[in-house]
Amino acid sequence: MTGVTITPLAATATLLTAATLITIGNSRGYPIPSAFTVTGAAIGAGVALGGGFAVVTYAKILGFWFAIPVVEGVLAYGLAWLLLDETVSDTLSIPLLAGGVGYALANIQLSFLPAPQSNQGSIAGVVTRQFNVASIGGGGAGIVLIGGVIGLLTAGIVYWQLRRDVTTGINRMLVALALVVVFTSGGSQVGLATGPLESVFESSLGLPSLYLLALGGLGILFGGWFRSPRLIQAVAREYASLGPKRSIAAFIPAFLIAQAAIVLGYPISFNKVMISSIIGAGLVGGSSSSDGVSATKTGYTVGAWIVSMVGGGAISFALYHVLAALPGLE
Repeated sequence: MTGVTITPLAATATLLTAATLITIGNSRGYPIPSAFTVTGAAIGAGVALGGGFAVVTYAKILGFWFAIPVVEGVLAYGLAWLLLDETVSDTLSIPLLAGGVGYALANIQLSFLPAPQSNQGSIAGVVTRQFNVASIGGGGAGIVLIGGVIGLLTAGIVYWQLRRDVTTGINRMLVALALVVVFTSGGSQVGLATGPLESVFESSLGLPSLYLLALGGLGILFGGWFRSPRLIQAVAREYASLGPKRSIAAFIPAFLIAQAAIVLGYPISFNKVMISSIIGAGLVGGSSSSDGVSATKTGYTVGAWIVSMVGGGAISFALYHVLAALPGLE
């Protein structure tokens, strides 16, 4: 929104609306994108405050959101096709993909790593400066070199595991990818959930953002503990049944797209990211087979996503006015 600053009352309306819609969706087995609900609710509260629409920003975000299912679906489908192709050895395809993930991990920005003229750095950047690799061909070339070395080491470890036992190696690769995706999801979801509270913590409470991050971390921990079992069942069985290889094909695009969104500063929901990847990987099995994609479940989910964003804006707008009318809350 333009021309306004989110107030504590507006933040309350935003988060209460988003939390309610997400809880309803989870209870029904439909993953509701937090990015959709929080963004829609924030716009509704901002309009209620008298703010204007940031049309250019909305256009960029919507364009990114619309591109996600297409890009992820194509990537997941292509990777699943590659991994399921019996003419391509698992000891070649899986280490190659693991190396790419390792390179990406080496270059993602982490807040606890220092960097010159920046608040955060990457593993490759820190190693480059620590060992003066930048002198080889400049800082950028050094970071690419170190990232490539880390990628090769990752590929080598996975290759060694596969040579010992293919099934065990694939399963360990899958678990490692799941942890990477959960790590990325935590950064994205905590940022979305606590974003409306930033001004409240800094101006009204005088607390540093570290407290806000701790609050978000605890919230996502307890939320995963108490609310995730129903969604685990829905994602694992009701959209498409994926074996280990197709699960790998689903995880990799989800990780890459989410990292791209974080770099660009666009709100993104991991619900949408993962469902898009699962559908793309599941299509390799054929929609008519028992392990194909459920068109009905997918259709209802897309409808729920649209309703959550539009409805979130309307509910948040009305809720703000209701709260503002209460004595002592205006």
